[in-house]
Amino acid sequence: MAGGRSATGPKSMECSTAQAAIPWPVAYWILKAILFPIFFLLWRVEVIGREHVPTHGPAVLAANHQSFCDSFFLPLAVRRRVTYVAKAEYFDDWKTAWFFRAAGQIPLNRGGGDKSQRALDTAKQVLNGGGLLGIYPEGTRSPDVRLHRGHTGVARLAIGCDVPIIPVGIVGTRSIQPPGRRLMRPFHPVTVRFGPPLTYVHSDAEVTTGQRSAPANTSANWSHPDSDQDELRNVTDTLMAAIAGLSGQEYVDHYANRSKAAAPSGPGGHDPKGGHDAPGGAVDVAS
Repeated sequence: MAGGRSATGPKSMECSTAQAAIPWPVAYWILKAILFPIFFLLWRVEVIGREHVPTHGPAVLAANHQSFCDSFFLPLAVRRRVTYVAKAEYFDDWKTAWFFRAAGQIPLNRGGGDKSQRALDTAKQVLNGGGLLGIYPEGTRSPDVRLHRGHTGVARLAIGCDVPIIPVGIVGTRSIQPPGRRLMRPFHPVTVRFGPPLTYVHSDAEVTTGQRSAPANTSANWSHPDSDQDELRNVTDTLMAAIAGLSGQEYVDHYANRSKAAAPSGPGGHDPKGGHDAPGGAVDVAS
């Protein structure tokens, strides 16, 4: 979610102690059991570096975003459940709500604060419950084949909750479902590459995300060490470089233009409300 306001005080950096209500856990695994063999039959899917994804505990999977179907291939590439924060409008119509709930989406909490902060709070709740959170740092699907400048929300989230960021490079999905195409083309190769937990340099020290401070204390007056905007930008730029290395994309240092990234955004490629963003990208925790 693109936005302009940044919040870096202790309040914004503290990880919520509340847990998100993950919808339909049984339906998620049933849907995955159905889609997994179909996807691996129709597309030549190669998964590299899956050992970098933690087998338990919270983590952020931060990926490039070339196509709506990224939100299918990434969850199918890992053995754990992946949750995205999606626009509440996706859940207004029962005809599509069942799919988004079964696919592991949770609606953006409408109450209180601006959109960026509400998305951030909901994402924190997923991590507090020990879940894997899927995020597209570009904030929307790329309007071209390049990787665009990342928003700092993913860094704020990972530092505030002290969880690892796992960079992910997805290759081939744009050929399967280019922008504006409703149906997915079969028999194209897809590669999902996971990198090790992100490491960056801060104050002349090497820091690995998820190991920045002591484990979270749930007391109301405690928060992880604060970070400034320079650190958030440093983490984000390091992340985008890691994703570019995994995806093989050219990196451009400007934000993706949301209006140019129009593409289908619903089950079967239809957006129930006419929007342009896929789950996990429409409600990114970008700043």
